[in-house]
Order: sequence, then structure tokens, then C-alpha cells
Amino acid sequence: MVERRGDEPDMNRRRLLLALGYGAATAVGVSALGPLSSNTPVETLPEPSTAAPAPTTSTTLAPEDVPFVSEAPPETTPDPAVVHGLVLLGGRVIDPETGYDHLADVAIDDGRISAITPVVEGQPRLIGTDTVDVAGNVVSPGFIDLLSYEPNPLGIWFKVGDGVTSNLGMHGIGNNAKVFFDRYEGKVPINFGGAFSQHLMRGYNLGLRAHEEASEAQIQALLDLASVSVADGMAGLSFSPEYSPGTSNTEIIRLAELAVQTNQVLFFHVRYSDPTPPGTNAEAIEEVLNIARQTGASVHIQHLTSTGGTFTMAESLRTLENARREGIDVTACVYPYDFWATTLASDRFAPGWQDRFRISYEDLQVAGTEETLTEQSYPAAREANKLVAALGTIPEEEVRLALSQPWVMIGSDSILEEGLNNHPRCSGTFARTLGHYSRDVGLITLRDALAKMTILPAKRIEGMIPAMKTKGRLQVGADADITVFDPLTIIDTATVARPDQASLGINHVMVDGTFVMRDANLLRDQFPGKALRAGS
Repeated sequence: MVERRGDEPDMNRRRLLLALGYGAATAVGVSALGPLSSNTPVETLPEPSTAAPAPTTSTTLAPEDVPFVSEAPPETTPDPAVVHGLVLLGGRVIDPETGYDHLADVAIDDGRISAITPVVEGQPRLIGTDTVDVAGNVVSPGFIDLLSYEPNPLGIWFKVGDGVTSNLGMHGIGNNAKVFFDRYEGKVPINFGGAFSQHLMRGYNLGLRAHEEASEAQIQALLDLASVSVADGMAGLSFSPEYSPGTSNTEIIRLAELAVQTNQVLFFHVRYSDPTPPGTNAEAIEEVLNIARQTGASVHIQHLTSTGGTFTMAESLRTLENARREGIDVTACVYPYDFWATTLASDRFAPGWQDRFRISYEDLQVAGTEETLTEQSYPAAREANKLVAALGTIPEEEVRLALSQPWVMIGSDSILEEGLNNHPRCSGTFARTLGHYSRDVGLITLRDALAKMTILPAKRIEGMIPAMKTKGRLQVGADADITVFDPLTIIDTATVARPDQASLGINHVMVDGTFVMRDANLLRDQFPGKALRAGS
């Protein structure tokens, strides 16, 4: 069960805030960066500030905070003769694709949204066999986690608790596609899919060590593996050259050419994660862009704040924006935290990590515990390959700078697993974006925040997975993948020590018209999630 936090606010105040948007925090803006918005051109982005973010204290609503309200609702007069299967009554209905933003009723029949009618005093309401009063809540398209992993039975329910309705392993699935889809089909509450992992498959299937370069025969074997995976439903090809530095440019190019032939997007955990030579963020970003230029492939950079942009975010964003203007199809995603986490045996902790990431042993906390490392305890932890949170490794102003860009999406880069040795992003990414950065800090509007976790990821992958064309939207005819949340209380609660703490303020989650969370209770006997396969 995901419990509610605090007392219910006064209903009149709630209705006002719902009608006007997040308001109070939005009016403040972000003093550390200036008045950035998602329309800020990269050319005008300020250099990263060293000042601490100012506290948000305003409690007034500014006129410019009033959101656009659709002038043309999809439906105006309900038919009293029609009884729908389910009706969500009186929530603030937001569709980030069209800009529709209205207090409305939403009807659901046969797994799809069948009617949306604005609440107008004196006019009839939609009628349903089952009705849920969602007044005081936002009714949104279900959240799409673009950067997750296999939907294991523990972690997938924390995704539900964070409002996620589609779990996409675009960081790469290290498994045979048929095995992957068969393992979870009919056994998970939300939709799932994933990309072919070049990094994992070159190790698992070809026996290549991380620093070992593939031969021509091995590259051909990878191409064969990737071809079969895509044919069997994997969507996209994922690369992690930071973790497999033996990956040559030739290896990536050959796989990129396959991606172009099969209409697949390339997803990159790029080669470098800091600005210190040898090997810099700028070089890593340029490698990806040159691959796109040479092959015509569409490319996506994963967790830009922790890989490819750390300490150089303004420069990295300018480079990517210029590439977009050049005509390169490039996007990126981030998670809304100011620290990353990874395993100690990875190349990220090669000698010199303290200088590269500007941290020390005491900044490393073993995820799922209260333990922070010391110079004495570090060797044993590395031998055990513990996953550690590297605290303070992502400047807060760079998180805000990245989140402010309209083509940057939200991706968790995590899912909770047994043992709880995970970053808190596994459980709180989406609630934190909405509750902290949109409402409390006022960095981006509610609708812009929702777009980053609904319509933008849907559009990024719908060319590979046609089923995504009816997801990420709250429109008549769209799939009834819906998240209903309280905009005043939604927030993450997961911590490094307790990544298994569920988000608050998410009250209902539906997948294909079936509740998997209702009244803030997880319905653990419901498994409507469908496989999201390439080409279907």
C-alpha cells in the first residue's frame, strides 16, 4: 500500500490550485539559474552557477501561472443514454500532446478512453457502471519509463507506485528476446519492452572482456544477434562504451547501419563521464553525433547529467542543440537526482576517480544501507562489487539546466531488485520530477513535466513500437493507461538507505483500462501489462 501523507488541504484551496496549476512554486522560478523555461534557447543558457539554490517561499499565484485551458474540448454534451464501463469524475485532465487542460470526466470502455467531457455547472455528467471521484487530482497519461531494466516481480510494483504504466529497458536487455518476452508476458502489472544490449551481449554471448576489441567475425556475430533480437521484438540498440571500452567505432558503426535498415534508435551510455582528459564529455558526445552523421541513425543519450554532461552541462547542451539544428535526430534523458550510482568494479572507479568526480571515499554510500565507505573499507566493497551512490557528483544547477530543455525526457535508469542495493531513482523518479522540480522548485510547468514522461518518450520510440502511438496521450481513442495523482502531495520518499520506500500522492494507476493501483492500494493480483514489441 502507498500511504497518503499529511492532512487533506482545504477543498476550496485545492480546487483553486487545480484550476490555476501549481502556481505558488512556479511564480518563484529558479534563482540559481535565472528564469529558465523549457523554451530557453541553448545559446542563452548561463554558465553553471556555484550558488546554492534559493529556498522557495512564495505562496501567491501569478497571472502568468494560469495554464492554458482548451477552447475546444473533445466532447461537450454527454449522452444520458450511454452508460460507460468506468468514469473518472471531475479531475484536472491534462493531455500534454494537445495542450488540453480542463476539469473533466473521463470514460473508459474496452481498455480505451471513450469520452472526455468538461465539467460544466448545470450540464449532465458522464455515467458509468463504475465511477471514481477524482476531484482534486490530476488525470494524466500513464508515465513511460524510457530507461529501465527487466520488470522483476519486486521492482515493478514500485514502478506502479511511481505512476509508471510502461517500463522500457532501453539501457539494454541482456537476454534473448523470446526468453525476455515469454518470462514476463501475462505476469506483470504494466507494459514492458526493451532494447538489444550490445554491451551485455558482447560479453555474455561472445565472451569478450570489457577492454577487448571485437574481431570482424565477432562483429558479424553481434550483427546476427541484433538482427534476431529486433525480429523477435527488441526495440532499439543500446551501447555502453564506458563499461565496455573495448567497443570500437567500427563495431558501433556496423550496428548503427543495421539500426538504420530496421528503423531502430541507438541508445547510448556514452564513453566518458567527466571533463578531465584523457577522455572527456565533449569527446563522448561528439562520438555519438559523428555516428549519427555517418550513418543517418537516430540517437538518444542516456542519463546526460551523469554521463556526457557532468560538470559541462551548458557546453554539452549547446553541442546537442546545435546538432539538432543541423538535422541530427538526437534526444536525451535524465533522472532528477544530484548523484549517480554504479558498481564499484566498473571502469568508472578506475584509478583517479576521486579527481575525475571531485569526491572522496566518504562520499560513497553503499546503496540499501547507511554505510559510507572509508579508504580502509573501500577495497573489500570493490571486491564484492557493491553498488554505491556517489553523493554530490552531479551539480544541482546542472540537473535544473538539463530538465529545462524541451527535448530532454525523464528516465529512471533503475528498477528495484532483491537486496535493495539500488539508487532511490528506482522508486521515486517520476514523483520527484512532479513534486520537487515542478511544484516545489517551480523549474518547469506541470504540463511540461508530464510531457517529459508521457508524450515525448512515446514519440521517441513509436517509430519502432507502433503500440506507443496510442500511449502517452489522454485522448479519446487512446489506450487507457492512466495515472491519477494529487498535485499537492505527490513526492518521492525513497532514499539511498531505503530505496524501497514508495512515492506518495499517486492514487490510481490503470493499464489498458484495468486498475493496478486503486485508492492508493496496489492490486497485486492484476497483470494487464502487455509486451511492447518492435514492429507490433
